[in-house]
Amino acid sequence: MEPNRNRQVIVTGATGLIGQKLIERLTKRGDQAIAFVRNPERDRQRAPGASRYVEWSASKESGEWRQVLQEADAVVNLAGAPIAERWTDEQKEKIYNSRIAGTRHLVEAMGELDRKPSVLVNGSAVGYYGASTTEVVNELSPSGDDFMARVCSDWEAEALRAEGEGVRVALIRIGIVLSPDGGALAKLLTPFRLFVGGTLGSGDQPWPWVHIDDLLDLILYALDNQQLQGPLLAVAPEQISNWQFSKALGHVLHRPSIFPLPPFILRMMLGEGAVAILSGQRVWPERTLNSGFDFNWKSVEEALRNLVGEKKLRDR
Repeated sequence: MEPNRNRQVIVTGATGLIGQKLIERLTKRGDQAIAFVRNPERDRQRAPGASRYVEWSASKESGEWRQVLQEADAVVNLAGAPIAERWTDEQKEKIYNSRIAGTRHLVEAMGELDRKPSVLVNGSAVGYYGASTTEVVNELSPSGDDFMARVCSDWEAEALRAEGEGVRVALIRIGIVLSPDGGALAKLLTPFRLFVGGTLGSGDQPWPWVHIDDLLDLILYALDNQQLQGPLLAVAPEQISNWQFSKALGHVLHRPSIFPLPPFILRMMLGEGAVAILSGQRVWPERTLNSGFDFNWKSVEEALRNLVGEKKLRDR
């Protein structure tokens, strides 16, 4: 479907890895990206390229952003406190509230508008399913019952309330995003380059990955396709383990993959958050594929060659 050009698209979480690159893609194709950020003056340097920077945070129930929301054609909601940190009680509260409260305020504001955005694309995560190391789950499978599953389930429930206001809602459940500029891959590059890379824990856990470009394509696809709503998995149609991922990364970088990071070290670093890394989810993007979306990167080794292969490393 050919997208409408020059739409005003609000992006929350604009300073994160996905948000920054989404702003680039929206601007390149002719849309106006409006960044909802904590500090407009500071964050325009962190996420350059947006047509406008508006002060907003998960705790803000009012402000200029409400008027800007009325002028917008679409919203992509990616805001949330970092997950890859030690899960203290305080951090868990931030992880939860930054997603649920922020989405609630956006949707409540939409309900008060005369002119509403036509679509809300809400970021979520494969953590929705909890640990699923043996059973293969898809978009229609039930949610899990651990902390991240509750976060994702409640987050999506807040977003889906926008449907009652006549706004189309697409829920993008995101896997492990592969990009050399951030996320898991960026953190793993240094130990592998220093010849001390290996699996995380046993390496047996599922590793549901997605190339950053495929994720951005799916977000834009959800924005443009007026028939598309509900949950969509942003996960490549290749089921691999962390051991297979580590072997592929070592092969691409011409480095060994023989130094596993023991589970107790991960637990010391991340606390309860280590569970998300040591368990994983075995997921299949059934609704995404049935919608007509085609992943460009279906092989993790090919994706890694594209992102961090020898030529890429020389060019960086």
